[in-house]
Amino acid sequence: MKHIFLNLKRFDVPRELGGVNSIAPISEWSSHIVEQTQERLERYRGEDVEFAMFFPELHILNARKSMKKDSLIKLGCQGVLGQDVQPGGNFGAFTTGRPAGAMKAAGCEYTIIGHCEERNYLLGILQAAGCAQSQTVNQILNQEVKAAVARGMKVLYCIGEKSEEQENWEQVLGEQLEMGLKGVDASQVTIAYEPVWSIGPGKVPADKEYITKIARFVKEKTGQLDVVYGGGLKQENARMLASIPEIDGGLIALTRFQGEIGFYPEEYLEILDLYLM
Repeated sequence: MKHIFLNLKRFDVPRELGGVNSIAPISEWSSHIVEQTQERLERYRGEDVEFAMFFPELHILNARKSMKKDSLIKLGCQGVLGQDVQPGGNFGAFTTGRPAGAMKAAGCEYTIIGHCEERNYLLGILQAAGCAQSQTVNQILNQEVKAAVARGMKVLYCIGEKSEEQENWEQVLGEQLEMGLKGVDASQVTIAYEPVWSIGPGKVPADKEYITKIARFVKEKTGQLDVVYGGGLKQENARMLASIPEIDGGLIALTRFQGEIGFYPEEYLEILDLYLM
């Protein structure tokens, strides 16, 4: 199966407040994205491909309201807590949190866990406490994966190495996989590989040979779980990524990187056509 994931991060913030959103008012933003894409996705109905969109929590209900009954879009959230609401136990004391039960009730079928931005945030907290260790980050993410899967949600689990970790990439990625997926029903998990060292302005993108090497490693370590490219599926690399048998899809974020940068639904659809057709 092919998987096309869309991580909308905080692309809802309007330009006048420092964000990149110029496609719709914030109250209509998620509805606009769903309405501008779900009809065109119909061309892929019957094919072995799924489409999941990870919205900020603020926009999940509007996105769900705009989805047709048989929409090909799978609604996703941007992470869950490692703890959840429990019958006879904690029924809701999660101020600022995002328990999996709440996300399931909102209509989410998917969540993204372990994105490099989440990993950096968790590591920063641990550093402030004087106990920063990557193993601890992986243990926290493992709790989140378990909480999501326990609620019947699918998980896009992200792994990746930084520039200072490249020499030891096998150890770094191996620990992220082993510790992050320990005790997890792996049938509910897709792996996203993010070459963190190659992401960002002025950095050299990972090439086909390197991505293929990593994808093969991940499949060997996980018993052939599906692997998508998490470093940004875009127009410039869609054909190249489609030519790698070991890669089963990609993660899209920004669609425009120059001029009025941002996410644009019509450009999202163009990327899909390049990768899938």
